[in-house]
Amino acid sequence: MNRLEATQRLVAALDREPVIASLGHPAYDLYAAGDRPENFYTWGSMGLASSIGLGLAMVQPELRVFVVDGDGSLLMNLGSLATIGWKRPANFVLIVLDNERYATTGSQDTATAHGADLEAAARAMGFTSCVTVRSADALAESLAQTTKASAPALSERRESKGPWMIVVKVQESAPTAKPPLDCVFIKQRFMAAIGCAEPATAGERP
Repeated sequence: MNRLEATQRLVAALDREPVIASLGHPAYDLYAAGDRPENFYTWGSMGLASSIGLGLAMVQPELRVFVVDGDGSLLMNLGSLATIGWKRPANFVLIVLDNERYATTGSQDTATAHGADLEAAARAMGFTSCVTVRSADALAESLAQTTKASAPALSERRESKGPWMIVVKVQESAPTAKPPLDCVFIKQRFMAAIGCAEPATAGERP
């Protein structure tokens, strides 16, 4: 899989669950895979997607919260894994699109290209379920354990509790679209989608 294909698989598995996207390519691909009010695109906040998602999961325990991060971004804030493992939010899913590159800044190697194991790190820090996948089918199976659907055979597994870490080994893909830069609008739209505020109108956008 390339990164966009993996993101498309995620979007296809979701209903109304909120998704926090890390800055750069993860946000670009989430937007290209299907813009929705429940998507929260971050700008200028490298390393913070998992922390933002943790906060939301803790204050909205009835929501299943997904975070889409990159390997380089997560490596910048590995301490968040310790906090997530300590607090153990049952409704938290961290998906790391690991291309072993800092793709946004020129495709320099990340530590995962030289043996760093993000799945093992999350497991050591208290995540309930951790897996590394390398195919579309394996990703779909892992997502099926974290999302609600009607298939009776999987219902019990889908009710299992997080936090989850899914490391998705991906190939690089060129971004095809970018989300809006209107951060206030993105925030207001997202808050309305999760029941926390009134939606912004077009006239309220800067």
